[in-house]
Parts: sequence; structure tokens; C-alpha cells
Amino acid sequence: MQKEQVRKFYQVLWDAHDKTAIPSVLHEDFTFRGSLGQEKRGHQGFAEYVDMVHQALGEYRCIIEELVEEGDKVFAKMTFTGIHRDKFMGYAPTNKRLSWNGCALFRFDGERISDVWVLGDLKSLGDQLKSNSE
Repeated sequence: MQKEQVRKFYQVLWDAHDKTAIPSVLHEDFTFRGSLGQEKRGHQGFAEYVDMVHQALGEYRCIIEELVEEGDKVFAKMTFTGIHRDKFMGYAPTNKRLSWNGCALFRFDGERISDVWVLGDLKSLGDQLKSNSE
């Protein structure tokens, strides 16, 4: 069940950008620390973060490479990708595809996700942004 919720987190909330599913996936006291350094609390804060990423990166996708479940936690190994179409990390849009690796640790409260901590390869992402803007 927990791995399925993580798949729904990525495939529905992120890839399909369907925020109507947030209450069924995320606990009401949800906390989120994104790889871009921002911390969000609650459904509204998370929805704003998703919108910000989707505005900057068109065709944004989260590709699950591996999921590991232990107790009330799931670890996800990921590839993130999107087309740089708006200001992102201080860089003007390049309309080039960006891809970087990352991972996330999910914690559950019952059947819903209560906390996510994401770590992304920001060095690789920054290098792509820099080389695309030169």
C-alpha cells in the first residue's frame, strides 16, 4: 500500500499535475522538504511548490527507478526531468530538457504520506542550466 501511495504521489500529483488528489495521498499535517531547498507545510504549501516547478519546467516528470519499503517509510530513487521554459534557480528559460537524479524518503501516518525529504543532484542540474544559458 505504501509503495502505491508513493507511485500515486509521483504519477498523479507531480506527473499529471492533479492537485485534486492531494487529500487522498497526503496527511493533513504533511511536511515537505524539496531538493531545491524549500520547506513546505500542509496541502496548500505543497500545491504551491508543485505549481512553481511545473511553471519553470514544462513536461515535468518524475521517473521512479527503485522503491524500498521498511516499516512506515519508503525510499525512492528517482530521475527528474522537464523542459526549462521559465526562470528556474536564477536562470532564464533555455527551452532545453533538463534531467537530474535524486532520492526521497517518505514517512507515513496511516495510509497517507506525512513527510517527504528530497535530495537532488543540484550540481548536475546547475551545470546543465549554466551550459544551456551560455
